Amino acid sequence: MALSSRTAARPPRPTVEFEVVAVAHVSPQLVRVTLGGEGFAQFEDRPETDKYVKLKFTTPAPESLPVTRTYTVRRVDHDARTLDIDFVVHGDEGLAGPWAARARVGDRLSLMGPGGGYSPDPSADAHVFAGDLSALPAIAAALEALESAKPDARGHVVIEVDAETAIVPLPAPNAVQVEWIVDPAHDVEALAAVLGQLDWPEGTVQVFAHGERESMKTVRRVLFDERGLDRAHVSLSGYWARGRTEDRFQAEKREPIGKIL
Repeated sequence: MALSSRTAARPPRPTVEFEVVAVAHVSPQLVRVTLGGEGFAQFEDRPETDKYVKLKFTTPAPESLPVTRTYTVRRVDHDARTLDIDFVVHGDEGLAGPWAARARVGDRLSLMGPGGGYSPDPSADAHVFAGDLSALPAIAAALEALESAKPDARGHVVIEVDAETAIVPLPAPNAVQVEWIVDPAHDVEALAAVLGQLDWPEGTVQVFAHGERESMKTVRRVLFDERGLDRAHVSLSGYWARGRTEDRFQAEKREPIGKIL
């Protein structure tokens, strides 16, 4: 049966090939790869600050299988015709991180996207951001947009990292407080504990909370059960799950264990 125009499946996103034009080590744990080249003309930007792309890689031989990895776009520079993607690096662990650590100017990388679903609302009375290193690019992009749209915005940022060396400067309005949690043990209750004790802002509070899946489940409890927030004002999801490959993590999104909301 043919699908109606209202239920028709989305066409596949086109694959765009970029060239690495710069590589910078933001911290020992974070590598920023700047992509540009002729492919930028085919990149259809979005206004959201959590926009993400699907990066295409090939697994090492002998399998040499094509795989995708999901990453947030840190910044799009239309004047320079480039986009920045920040990669969390843990030595040789994973596929995308080691690629970024070895990336050199002139390397090629293909991607699909972007998608996205969140932007800070300047009309909100206050903003709360929470996450780990995987959410840092989206949080930083949101803070930049918020600082530009509403320099007097109020709020609080809580970011969990596993070492003090991962702490980096963040752009933020003057009235937005930035707090770092250094937690090498990755306690899934760490972010929730801080949010639970936070002097919660008055009025309508818009929340962006993304990071490790089990940690986000504990954050969900604080936001909805304890704070009683309206879901319309909350962007909450898991970016990854400890002990899972991305392929397994994506598959579990359709299972009870993978549900955040």
